Amino acid sequence: MLARIDAWLFETLGARPKLECDADNSTLFIANMKVDQDDNSASDRDHLRFQLPYLHLTSAFGNDWFALKAEAFARFFGTPTFLLAQTLIVVVWIALNVMRVIHFDPYPFVLLNLAFSLQSAYAAPMILLAQTRQADRDKAFSDADARHREALALASQRRDKALARQTAQIETLLRQNTEFTALTRELAEQIAALVKHNVN
Repeated sequence: MLARIDAWLFETLGARPKLECDADNSTLFIANMKVDQDDNSASDRDHLRFQLPYLHLTSAFGNDWFALKAEAFARFFGTPTFLLAQTLIVVVWIALNVMRVIHFDPYPFVLLNLAFSLQSAYAAPMILLAQTRQADRDKAFSDADARHREALALASQRRDKALARQTAQIETLLRQNTEFTALTRELAEQIAALVKHNVN
């Protein structure tokens, strides 16, 4: 009886319907989903990888002890604390010398002018160097951000393509499921007809 059903099936359909997405492709479909998840988790873990080549620019004067102190000093020049402290020192300096409490720098305050000149001689180059290195850092990190955005765009395109591929595979599976359901119903009707014919 099975031989007759098998013969009828091949006569009716001409051949066994070809599975476009069999078990191996389903496994591949699941594997693709896992690979995409692994790619996402790897990119999340390594989100600063584009800034690694520019770590040497983190300090304006270098990375040793003296360089860090020099950068801190250069940054201190632009703070309100420095301006207030300098103003207070100048006022006290002039007040002490004008009122002759301590008469170490009489008018026209030559020593005070020398102190300002010395401060300017060191402060200006340090501030200019800090600004130059800051510009280099800004440019480098802007380049790193641009490359990061490009990598994110490429990863998004890969995810979109994988999603489209997986959607097509799901549609194929659903269509084949519908075909097999119809084929099963048809076979069940044929079996019922054969059983009824044999009983009669």
